[in-house]
Amino acid sequence: MCGIVGAVAKQDIVPILVEGLRRLEYRGYDSAGVAVVGDDGSLGLSRTVGKVAELDEKLAQHALTGQIGIAHTRWATHGGVTEANAHPHVSGGRVAVIHNGIIENFQPIKDEMQAGGYVFESETDTEVAAHLIHDYLKQGLDLVEAVGKAVERFEGAYALLVVDAEDPDRLVVTRVASPLVVGLGDGANYVASGVPALLPVTQRFIYLEQGDLAEIRRDGVRIVDVEGNVVAREVHETEWDSASAEKAPYDHFMLKEIHDQPSALADTLYGRVKNQRVMSESLGSRAVEMLDQVENIHIVACGTSYHAGCVGKYWLEAIAGVPTQVEIASEYRYRHVVVPGKTLFVTLSQSGETADTLEALRMAKDLGYLGSLTICNSPHSSMVRESDLVMMTQAGPEIGVASTKAFTTQLLSILVVALMMAKHRGLSEEREREFVANLTHAAAASDLALKMDDQLKELAKDFADKQHTLFLGRGPMWPIAMEGALKLKEISYIHAEAYAAGELKHGPLALIDDEMPVVVVAPNNELLDKLKSNMQVVRARGGQLYVFADDETGIESEPGMTVISMPHADRMIAPIVYTVPLQLLAYHVAVLRKTDVDQPRNLAKSVTVE
Repeated sequence: MCGIVGAVAKQDIVPILVEGLRRLEYRGYDSAGVAVVGDDGSLGLSRTVGKVAELDEKLAQHALTGQIGIAHTRWATHGGVTEANAHPHVSGGRVAVIHNGIIENFQPIKDEMQAGGYVFESETDTEVAAHLIHDYLKQGLDLVEAVGKAVERFEGAYALLVVDAEDPDRLVVTRVASPLVVGLGDGANYVASGVPALLPVTQRFIYLEQGDLAEIRRDGVRIVDVEGNVVAREVHETEWDSASAEKAPYDHFMLKEIHDQPSALADTLYGRVKNQRVMSESLGSRAVEMLDQVENIHIVACGTSYHAGCVGKYWLEAIAGVPTQVEIASEYRYRHVVVPGKTLFVTLSQSGETADTLEALRMAKDLGYLGSLTICNSPHSSMVRESDLVMMTQAGPEIGVASTKAFTTQLLSILVVALMMAKHRGLSEEREREFVANLTHAAAASDLALKMDDQLKELAKDFADKQHTLFLGRGPMWPIAMEGALKLKEISYIHAEAYAAGELKHGPLALIDDEMPVVVVAPNNELLDKLKSNMQVVRARGGQLYVFADDETGIESEPGMTVISMPHADRMIAPIVYTVPLQLLAYHVAVLRKTDVDQPRNLAKSVTVE
């Protein structure tokens, strides 16, 4: 996804900016640009469609120099792939802005700015930020005040870098969900969306937290938190090589990727949501025509992706009213499949190369399906190339074998598809806006779930010496329980399994004793009372319950039952949010058991053989 680099130094920083962009190319992009304040105080701008190499060539022909500037690689969301839509965006020949993420409420602000005389040269939501900040500066506000006041008006998930040609000694940056890291140098300081961009110039980093606003000068960095307090963030020093740096400052790739989830979820909405509407056409040129015809859906996947598909079944049927069937790819391939008329075939895969799923896709082409859709994290994979419609999850590189952010972004992607299907089946605009509001809250709610990390690290001690664990859930939380059990077993090697809680009396109850922890996922939904009854059955047999529950459930800790308080989340996005602490629990148990977290025994990241 989009890459961000900024620098303020005592030397020409254009080569540093361009090299930083090169080191972020793995994120994916379609255009690039740079803006610097020259020695004469003018704002210089260079942008191009295409690769960083093309921007470099353009700069060789029309050189820019300056000691403060910003640079960006863009992945198109609002507006097509054009130079006018490329970042940075400029207002009044004075303010330059680059931006990762989505400003959801940009349209009413844009209308207001246009009414005030501002002329927009792009189709992006980012240009709104440039003009709004410029307008506040014209009113006499300081740059930090102007950015802070603008951010108060924005809704969404984003990272912003701002430079003012009339105040050429500082950058002002801020982040909500989308990551930013500050690099500390000698007489220079830097900022980027990822550490790799800055490794050529520094090995000292500050990781900005949610809501931080930072003022970056040559001689120092000043950070204000979301409550307006000046704060000191920890400085991390490292000697990472290019491979290990990608997981910094975390001990394992898996932990990093768990913490990547808020930004990955925000990225996954890029280009799929606009003006509080879901954009069906983002799936491909045939999407609108095909979705209008769909009457049934078959989802085929393996492992973690299968669990995502199982949650998707609940959403597709409850939200869109589309009959949905979910199958394990290795089973689907070897049975006689009856395909109802006008059925969409859906595959889910992190790699896009999973052997059984890929072969199922190829087999489906001869079975009379309406068409195929893949939800995938690898843009050049076989499934992407061979499917009619595509939704990229935008999770970014996932190195840990145990899938984390790839899973939650799959969930969000399926939810977006469910809303697209509902829209094609008569969903009202009012209901669509309500659903989209919940979609855009998923990143922030997941970020709150990450704050439970210390609590879960302590809780892991109760599991580390156990040999078995049972996970329970109901409705769409049953597949989340399945995923929680899978995470625990694959990285800690503890035997774990999951059941629909209503099935306890049909066998699993025989396993209950005080040596088998029972993990329950209990959001405040229509099945809560039934779930409480299932929990009482466990307690009556001496089972030790660990209940992940919203405070609104009224469930409280007592002997034999530990309640882990969850951040409130609408029931629609609860499966995404409740996944995060289950991942953290599995991670900390594995660390205590001293297993190989990132490369558990006998497992591979991408299963490309049967």
